[in-house]
Amino acid sequence: MASLKKSPWIVHYDGSSCNGCDIEVVACLTPVYDVERLGIINMGNPKHADVLLITGAINEQNREVVRNLYEQMPDPKVVVALGTCATSGCVFADCYNIVGGVDKVIPVDVYVPGCAVRPEAIIDGIIKSLEILEQKNKTLRDMASGAKEITIGTAGVEDAPDILALQKLAYRSEAEIYSDHTIPYMAQSPEDLKRDFEGMTFFKAVMNEKMIGSVRTFTENGICYISGLMVNPVYHHHGIGRRLVEYAETHAAGAKKFEIFTFHKSRQNIVFFQGLGFKIFKREKASGNRVRVHMEKQVKV
Repeated sequence: MASLKKSPWIVHYDGSSCNGCDIEVVACLTPVYDVERLGIINMGNPKHADVLLITGAINEQNREVVRNLYEQMPDPKVVVALGTCATSGCVFADCYNIVGGVDKVIPVDVYVPGCAVRPEAIIDGIIKSLEILEQKNKTLRDMASGAKEITIGTAGVEDAPDILALQKLAYRSEAEIYSDHTIPYMAQSPEDLKRDFEGMTFFKAVMNEKMIGSVRTFTENGICYISGLMVNPVYHHHGIGRRLVEYAETHAAGAKKFEIFTFHKSRQNIVFFQGLGFKIFKREKASGNRVRVHMEKQVKV
């Protein structure tokens, strides 16, 4: 992981700029500035990149492109908004086809203002992004070694904004699988989520006062229905999802059986739930091109 800071790979995307900032990005690669001497490599594949540089404001045509680029990048990753258009939308912010700055579509870690932004400022922004990348790497290393304690407990309606933000982040991969960003957890409104608190019990996983995972349940006729399992993608593969499900199961009073569902293309989810003892018992057509896969597990006496 230390190699990411010493030799980061960047990918550059031009949102809708006048090419002024793009020319300055190219200037960084010339012998005058020569960012490659710092180990920084500009490449074209987001699946291999650590840093995403974006110039220009985001418009209705490219918002999905930007989101797809971000989703294809492996974690940890950082986003740098270059130029006034990318940071705020600038004078184009109120145009009918302009969404705004980059942070209207994806999270931004570093803002580098300027019109056009100077090569020196671009290099400074990249160096700053590497510090953030190292912080994210450290968090992952601490989690792997158990240095950071994760607490799981009951969530209240006051946690609804954090849960909503988390599920829109966690379910992006599902939306990408089905090429549909209107799947329920991505499209759920704050009002709908708050109504869910009236009939469901929510649990949350917290680290350093930050929510990194959640799940919700309700029990009816002796069956505990588990849904909305989500973990921040940065913290995948650390057993948080398993701990959330197990915690929900131990707090399901009077349940004789547990049921959970996922969708047919979500093979990792199916394998994960099977590892927790769930078995497929039904498949049914859902909206769009999705098939809902229902899984169950009997309560051990």
